[in-house]
Amino acid sequence: MGYRDRHRRPARRRPFRIPRPRRLVLCEGLTEKEYFDGIKSLQRDPLIEVIVEGQLGVPLTLVRIAKDRKRQAEKEARTEKDDNLKYDAVWCIFDVDDHPNLPDAKVMARDNGIELAISNPSFELWLLLHFRDSPGMQPRDGMRRLLKGFITDYNKHIALSDLATDDRDFEALHSDAVRRARRLDRDATRDNDEHRNPTTGVYRLTESILQVPKEPPAD
Repeated sequence: MGYRDRHRRPARRRPFRIPRPRRLVLCEGLTEKEYFDGIKSLQRDPLIEVIVEGQLGVPLTLVRIAKDRKRQAEKEARTEKDDNLKYDAVWCIFDVDDHPNLPDAKVMARDNGIELAISNPSFELWLLLHFRDSPGMQPRDGMRRLLKGFITDYNKHIALSDLATDDRDFEALHSDAVRRARRLDRDATRDNDEHRNPTTGVYRLTESILQVPKEPPAD
């Protein structure tokens, strides 16, 4: 061993990186995008891709776009011989509203391996469940008014810091929201009334993301 080798410091070990799935999340509105951009930042997960496509119209349109993006990623993966280019999960987030083609959107999603996070009457129900139990059946405007009781300046914009209180952080309130949303889902399933007002399936997506440990911060 030469002199220079004797005094060379051992190479620094690269930080361990947690294997992460690649996810595509398509939203119909900016509120949903802001929320999931916050989740992405919280988890330090660059493999979550959040896109707003809702301006194009109804849930069926959103699912069609998701199907096309999923197939395009699979095509690129085959061309490049790199399975990492495929999406491990594709989600569409939308509200029930009065869309007549919701059953068609659900069938297309099922047939193409696309997950749905549907809220009735609106995504604001999911936000409200961070703070309180279900308020019962509400119109969209009613849900928004109730949410303003907890986020006074709410105007269809949201940050994770809004979903915290002086004594409870986002993770604690999110846990409460999951428990409440799951109960609504269970009761609706029991009554054979899926996606009724009020229900929200957003918790299934957030739980699938948050169950993966956070990426260590960069040096």
